Amino acid sequence: GNQKATPSENSQGKKSQHAEEAVFYMNCRAAYLTVLKSSLENIKSKEQLRLVLQQAGRNPSQKTINKYWTSQTSSLNFDDFCAILKKEKPATKNELLEAFGRIDTDKAGYISHDELFKILTTRGDKMTWEEVTSITKQADFNCNGKLDYNKFCELYLSTSEQCCKAARDRLETDPRLRQQHLGNQTENVPEGITLPGSKPSPRVSRKADHKLAKGDSRAPSRPSSAQSSKACTSTTVTVGASSSRSTKLIIEPDTMKEWQWAQSRGCFYLEENGEIISHKYRLHLPQRSALCVTIKPFSIPQAEGKSCHWLSVDTALFILKENESQENLQLVSFTELQNKETFGWRGELGSGVYWLLPFTTGCRLRKGKTQMTGEAKLVWRDEDGELALTNEFRAALLDIFETIDLDGNGLLSLEEYNFFELRTSGEKCDQEAWAVCKENFEMKKNELTRQGFLDLNLMEANDRDGDPWDLWVTLLSLGYNRALEMTEACPFVIDVCAERCKPRMKAISLEAGGSQLSRAVCRSVVNKGQAKVLDGSEDIFIYTHRSGSRITSVIENKSENKVIIHVNNEQSKNCLNNRGLTVFAVEVAPKSMMVSQHVMALKEQEEWIYSCVHSLV
Repeated sequence: GNQKATPSENSQGKKSQHAEEAVFYMNCRAAYLTVLKSSLENIKSKEQLRLVLQQAGRNPSQKTINKYWTSQTSSLNFDDFCAILKKEKPATKNELLEAFGRIDTDKAGYISHDELFKILTTRGDKMTWEEVTSITKQADFNCNGKLDYNKFCELYLSTSEQCCKAARDRLETDPRLRQQHLGNQTENVPEGITLPGSKPSPRVSRKADHKLAKGDSRAPSRPSSAQSSKACTSTTVTVGASSSRSTKLIIEPDTMKEWQWAQSRGCFYLEENGEIISHKYRLHLPQRSALCVTIKPFSIPQAEGKSCHWLSVDTALFILKENESQENLQLVSFTELQNKETFGWRGELGSGVYWLLPFTTGCRLRKGKTQMTGEAKLVWRDEDGELALTNEFRAALLDIFETIDLDGNGLLSLEEYNFFELRTSGEKCDQEAWAVCKENFEMKKNELTRQGFLDLNLMEANDRDGDPWDLWVTLLSLGYNRALEMTEACPFVIDVCAERCKPRMKAISLEAGGSQLSRAVCRSVVNKGQAKVLDGSEDIFIYTHRSGSRITSVIENKSENKVIIHVNNEQSKNCLNNRGLTVFAVEVAPKSMMVSQHVMALKEQEEWIYSCVHSLV
């Protein structure tokens, strides 16, 4: 029969996890201090980011660098770096061999010098002749000028490990660097570290003391020891089984039937590294008006009768006013009214341009281990040998169509289709290519119909002679698993109703929330939540805010020095948080604030207790 783990086994498991976290943290610091003088010094260029990632045993492509260093990035701190390393795992030998195996179609174990040169100088991050030559000199070429890529992979991995070891050795032997290595280095293993991605937006009632602060909302990755705590404070919130999703206030009054209305669909997508991206919207109001704004998960018509995992995902919308530029946005409000799965805001806004930033905490939209019985079949051949889409794949494509049809008119405009293309291939379809689509697939009013969308995917299958590889790339990027279940995406719908004017709403981009959203989340909690000073420290505040079914805590550090806060949720019951850890630590930079965590009920039908202790280390 099944046996429960003994306390000693559980303790051993925790120690093992903490040991792994401690090693990860040490490697982060070792790599960072190889390039920079202090962990408080920021990464100030793409080249520095590349160097510290290489010191940590990563081999980042230009695409990876651009993902973390955008046009809006001016610097990255140590906590950002730790978060990136959590997301960008080092390549394994099997992954490298698999990549070479796609080139070596004969499975001979070798690749010719000429073929390697052609690939490295024409694909991906294109290399120069000199760079390729330097590789071939170090790699093992046999007398026929062929690369034994198995030996090359071993050389690559050993070089990467040597680089990491050199950074660790330097950390251990340099007294100046050792002083910066936080945590108890003797017998006690650090209690935990934070996971990347500070996500925003719940509200909370509180009982005991609690301290945190304002700032910029970054999620650090530092461990710390609970035994070394100097000051601590606790917060307890009990939420009844029926209160998480109950109607607290009527969001849409009957008088709104005469109001003018705008609607747009969108979607949260979970990236491979755990980051969440979504559509962002610009809202234009021609004059001052009373307004009602709502967001909720979108129940796809074709999905009725299926298990819709995303319907339990929490959603929120932050409203920011555009002043002089898109970079200069000011938080106006956010959707904290709740009616079942719908979150809304009611108020009055002046004329002008606003940004609507969708948000989900990541408590429920997250990577998980799902058991699947097998891989769904996407195409089949009829009696005449012609390719056709399976019924299951057709149904999934129709669901996708509903999700990417942002205006809900049953047709895909070029603009809507390009969001789909950017998500699945990273490229856009121009007017010329769209004209070709018009010649080959059914369109109405220069917009693609459902049948046209199905036929387009069938053509893709025919182009690959029935090989579903490209089709699976599309499905996986849109949040589907191999059983054709949407488990890593959450479609949503936004409604804006205005009393005195016609609101105009348009999807502008599909990307991560970024610093604008992070600041908005922190500011919303600081503005709405009750602040309590951390016992024994007058400059550190904890803000806790409950918004419907979510609780968010924010830490503000008003002091001139960085602080490390240990966060312990071991007394919480029936809870899950966005970090995936019960115990962790966060480092808060001077004069800054950050999200500590977002918490929700694990089982919504049951009472849940949020009980958190924040300790100053």
